[in-house]
Amino acid sequence: MAKFVYRMQNILELKQKIEEQEKANFGMATARFNEEQQKLRDLMIKQAGYERQLKELSVGNIDIKAIKTTKSAITSMKVALRDQMIEVSKAQKAMENARKKLNAVMMERKMHEKLREHAFEEFLNEVDYEENKITDEIVSSRFFNAENEGE
Repeated sequence: MAKFVYRMQNILELKQKIEEQEKANFGMATARFNEEQQKLRDLMIKQAGYERQLKELSVGNIDIKAIKTTKSAITSMKVALRDQMIEVSKAQKAMENARKKLNAVMMERKMHEKLREHAFEEFLNEVDYEENKITDEIVSSRFFNAENEGE
Protein backbone atom coordinates (compact mmCIF):
# COMPACT_ATOMS: atom_id res chain seq x y z
CA MET A 1 0.00 0.00 0.00
CA ALA A 2 1.17 3.52 -0.74
CA LYS A 3 2.45 5.64 2.12
CA PHE A 4 0.76 8.94 2.95
CA VAL A 5 3.10 11.91 2.80
CA TYR A 6 1.67 15.31 3.69
CA ARG A 7 3.53 17.84 1.59
CA MET A 8 3.09 20.62 4.17
CA GLN A 9 4.07 18.51 7.20
CA ASN A 10 7.04 20.78 7.96
CA ILE A 11 4.67 23.78 8.14
CA LEU A 12 2.35 21.89 10.50
CA GLU A 13 5.29 20.97 12.72
CA LEU A 14 6.46 24.59 12.71
CA LYS A 15 2.97 25.73 13.73
CA GLN A 16 3.00 23.20 16.57
CA LYS A 17 6.38 24.48 17.80
CA ILE A 18 5.17 28.09 17.62
CA GLU A 19 2.07 27.11 19.60
CA GLU A 20 4.23 25.52 22.29
CA GLN A 21 6.31 28.71 22.51
CA GLU A 22 3.17 30.83 22.79
CA LYS A 23 1.84 28.53 25.50
CA ALA A 24 5.08 29.06 27.40
CA ASN A 25 4.86 32.84 26.87
CA PHE A 26 1.26 32.83 28.09
CA GLY A 27 2.26 30.79 31.13
CA MET A 28 5.03 33.25 31.97
CA ALA A 29 2.69 36.22 31.48
CA THR A 30 0.09 34.59 33.73
CA ALA A 31 2.72 33.87 36.36
CA ARG A 32 3.91 37.49 36.24
CA PHE A 33 0.32 38.72 36.56
CA ASN A 34 -0.27 36.48 39.59
CA GLU A 35 3.02 37.63 41.11
CA GLU A 36 2.10 41.31 40.64
CA GLN A 37 -1.33 40.68 42.15
CA GLN A 38 0.29 39.02 45.15
CA LYS A 39 2.60 42.02 45.60
CA LEU A 40 -0.48 44.27 45.51
CA ARG A 41 -2.22 42.15 48.17
CA ASP A 42 0.91 42.23 50.33
CA LEU A 43 1.08 46.03 50.05
CA MET A 44 -2.61 46.32 50.98
CA ILE A 45 -2.04 44.15 54.04
CA LYS A 46 0.96 46.24 54.98
CA GLN A 47 -1.05 49.47 54.59
CA ALA A 48 -3.85 48.06 56.72
CA GLY A 49 -1.25 47.21 59.37
CA TYR A 50 0.06 50.79 59.35
CA GLU A 51 -3.50 52.15 59.63
CA ARG A 52 -4.20 49.82 62.55
CA GLN A 53 -0.92 50.93 64.13
CA LEU A 54 -1.93 54.59 63.67
CA LYS A 55 -5.23 53.96 65.48
CA GLU A 56 -3.38 52.27 68.32
CA LEU A 57 -0.93 55.19 68.58
CA SER A 58 -3.83 57.66 68.74
CA VAL A 59 -5.20 55.95 71.87
CA GLY A 60 -3.56 56.39 75.26
CA ASN A 61 -0.12 58.03 75.42
CA ILE A 62 0.35 60.02 72.25
CA ASP A 63 3.76 59.77 70.62
CA ILE A 64 3.75 62.46 67.92
CA LYS A 65 6.96 61.27 66.32
CA ALA A 66 5.59 57.70 65.94
CA ILE A 67 2.29 59.06 64.59
CA LYS A 68 4.11 61.18 62.00
CA THR A 69 6.28 58.23 61.02
CA THR A 70 3.23 55.99 60.66
CA LYS A 71 1.34 58.63 58.63
CA SER A 72 4.39 58.97 56.40
CA ALA A 73 4.51 55.20 55.99
CA ILE A 74 0.79 55.17 55.06
CA THR A 75 1.39 57.91 52.48
CA SER A 76 4.32 56.04 50.96
CA MET A 77 2.22 52.86 50.95
CA LYS A 78 -0.50 54.69 48.99
CA VAL A 79 2.09 55.68 46.39
CA ALA A 80 3.45 52.14 46.31
CA LEU A 81 -0.10 50.77 45.94
CA ARG A 82 -0.81 53.10 43.02
CA ASP A 83 2.47 52.09 41.35
CA GLN A 84 1.71 48.41 41.97
CA MET A 85 -1.78 48.79 40.50
CA ILE A 86 -0.14 50.15 37.36
CA GLU A 87 2.18 47.13 37.29
CA VAL A 88 -0.78 44.78 37.74
CA SER A 89 -2.56 46.52 34.87
CA LYS A 90 0.52 46.19 32.64
CA ALA A 91 0.87 42.51 33.55
CA GLN A 92 -2.83 41.94 32.81
CA LYS A 93 -2.50 43.61 29.39
CA ALA A 94 0.58 41.51 28.63
CA MET A 95 -1.32 38.37 29.68
CA GLU A 96 -4.27 39.29 27.44
CA ASN A 97 -1.93 39.94 24.50
CA ALA A 98 -0.25 36.58 25.08
CA ARG A 99 -3.69 34.93 25.22
CA LYS A 100 -4.69 36.55 21.91
CA LYS A 101 -1.44 35.45 20.25
CA LEU A 102 -1.90 31.92 21.59
CA ASN A 103 -5.47 31.77 20.30
CA ALA A 104 -4.37 32.98 16.85
CA VAL A 105 -1.55 30.43 16.69
CA MET A 106 -3.88 27.65 17.84
CA MET A 107 -6.36 28.56 15.09
CA GLU A 108 -3.56 28.40 12.48
CA ARG A 109 -2.41 25.01 13.76
CA LYS A 110 -5.96 23.66 13.73
CA MET A 111 -6.42 24.94 10.19
CA HIS A 112 -3.28 23.09 9.06
CA GLU A 113 -4.42 19.95 10.87
CA LYS A 114 -7.75 20.15 9.02
CA LEU A 115 -5.87 20.55 5.74
CA ARG A 116 -3.82 17.49 6.61
CA GLU A 117 -6.97 15.51 7.44
CA HIS A 118 -8.53 16.50 4.11
CA ALA A 119 -5.35 15.55 2.26
CA PHE A 120 -5.34 12.18 4.05
CA GLU A 121 -8.99 11.57 3.15
CA GLU A 122 -8.20 12.43 -0.45
CA PHE A 123 -5.25 10.03 -0.33
CA LEU A 124 -7.49 7.25 1.01
CA ASN A 125 -10.03 7.91 -1.73
CA GLU A 126 -7.28 7.70 -4.36
CA VAL A 127 -6.00 4.45 -2.88
CA ASP A 128 -9.53 3.02 -2.86
CA TYR A 129 -10.02 4.11 -6.46
CA GLU A 130 -6.75 2.48 -7.53
CA GLU A 131 -7.58 -0.73 -5.66
CA ASN A 132 -11.04 -0.85 -7.23
CA LYS A 133 -9.52 -0.23 -10.64
CA ILE A 134 -7.05 -3.09 -10.19
CA THR A 135 -9.81 -5.37 -8.90
CA ASP A 136 -11.98 -4.50 -11.90
CA GLU A 137 -9.09 -5.22 -14.26
CA ILE A 138 -8.46 -8.60 -12.62
CA VAL A 139 -12.14 -9.55 -12.71
CA SER A 140 -12.60 -8.48 -16.33
CA SER A 141 -9.35 -10.24 -17.31
CA ARG A 142 -10.52 -13.49 -15.67
CA PHE A 143 -13.95 -13.13 -17.24
CA PHE A 144 -12.42 -12.47 -20.67
CA ASN A 145 -10.03 -15.43 -20.28
CA ALA A 146 -12.84 -17.71 -19.11
CA GLU A 147 -14.98 -16.60 -22.05
CA ASN A 148 -12.13 -17.26 -24.52
CA GLU A 149 -11.50 -20.70 -23.08
CA GLY A 150 -15.21 -21.48 -23.42
CA GLU A 151 -15.24 -20.80 -27.19
